[in-house]
Amino acid sequence: MTHLPTFAMLAPSGQQSGSALFIFLLQIVAFIAIFYFILIRPQRQQAKKHEELLKGVKRGDEIVTAGGIVGEVVHVKENLVTIKSGESKLVVERERITKVTARNPAVSAE
Repeated sequence: MTHLPTFAMLAPSGQQSGSALFIFLLQIVAFIAIFYFILIRPQRQQAKKHEELLKGVKRGDEIVTAGGIVGEVVHVKENLVTIKSGESKLVVERERITKVTARNPAVSAE
């Protein structure tokens, strides 16, 4: 009879550890979901938007590179873009374009 109260005490604590494990896993899943929606998803959307911007670069557009060079697009190849900045012509990689400041509608219509 002395062992009966000991077994009776073990049963509820086993159930509590099972529910504690479930709550812990639920918290981990919630943390991952919050992390995804706050950090990963917006970053992917921004990368997709930047990729579309780079695909739309055309002759006559005014761009800014990652190094801060501002210039007008003169020639577009597959991965390289030739820009005119001041009196110089520069060849830059398409991925180094950070933004398009002005689009030239006259040249884009060609």
